[in-house]
Amino acid sequence: MKIIKSIKEMQKWSDKIHKTGKTIGFVPTMGYFHKGHLSLMENAKKNCDFVIISIFVNPTQFVAGEDYEAYPRDIKKDTELAQKAGVDIIFLPSVQGMYPDKYSTYVNVQGNLTSALCGKFRPGHFKGVTTIVAKLFNIVKPDKAYFGQKDAQQCVVIKRMVKDLNFDLDVVVLPTYREKNGLALSSRNVYLSEEEKNKASILYKVLKYAKAKIKSGEQNANKIISEMKRKIIAVENNAKIDYISIVDPETLEDIKIINKNVLIALAVKIGKARLIDNITVKIPPLWKRGVGEIS
Repeated sequence: MKIIKSIKEMQKWSDKIHKTGKTIGFVPTMGYFHKGHLSLMENAKKNCDFVIISIFVNPTQFVAGEDYEAYPRDIKKDTELAQKAGVDIIFLPSVQGMYPDKYSTYVNVQGNLTSALCGKFRPGHFKGVTTIVAKLFNIVKPDKAYFGQKDAQQCVVIKRMVKDLNFDLDVVVLPTYREKNGLALSSRNVYLSEEEKNKASILYKVLKYAKAKIKSGEQNANKIISEMKRKIIAVENNAKIDYISIVDPETLEDIKIINKNVLIALAVKIGKARLIDNITVKIPPLWKRGVGEIS
């Protein structure tokens, strides 16, 4: 496994790989790996000839008051885990390299995709995400880029950017990796005590509750959301709920009456950790639910 810190060297290696007709699978990360990260790398290894990952804690996606300086880092451990996962190259750029003096160019997906959900509470966050991901795509030049479904909004935004800017690559989204109690794996879970981790398991439980209610025929989104909030507060009355939303999976627009596929997403702060999670519910056509018949 090779570690590359230079942008130009990384570009040369990617060009060299492509000239041999080989494919590149890419996993962009901020490091501090957990099993979810490793599952992305392993999937890339199965489907691509070379696997390249990046480790870069991107300052432009942190908003004022967030944990940029405190964000967990462990390059030594990450390197060992990446090698075991079959990674070929780790791209490890510096902040100065990615954002040199007088840097002034940003990529911004506008509209509801970035103003809804987390975008409402983290203004400018997705501008930082799309900028760094676009830069990484131009440097690494992957054929496939891998992301986790836990960051559902990020995945939707990146897919839109890839389509709008004609990036020649496929965005692959893989299922959320979870603890045994259902808590979605996140590098920020390190902020949680064991008691808080146990309490945080309520987040996946209420997502599953909502899915079951919808599958049983409940169509009132507000009614489901209210009950989800009640269940969370009953377990952790100090939880700070940024949002619980039921939205269209592609546009992220709020849905009041549930009669089509939906994404149920939430962001809740428990202790020092802001936790996000989501679940997708697929709704069959009305005639398949016995509401109507094929004409």
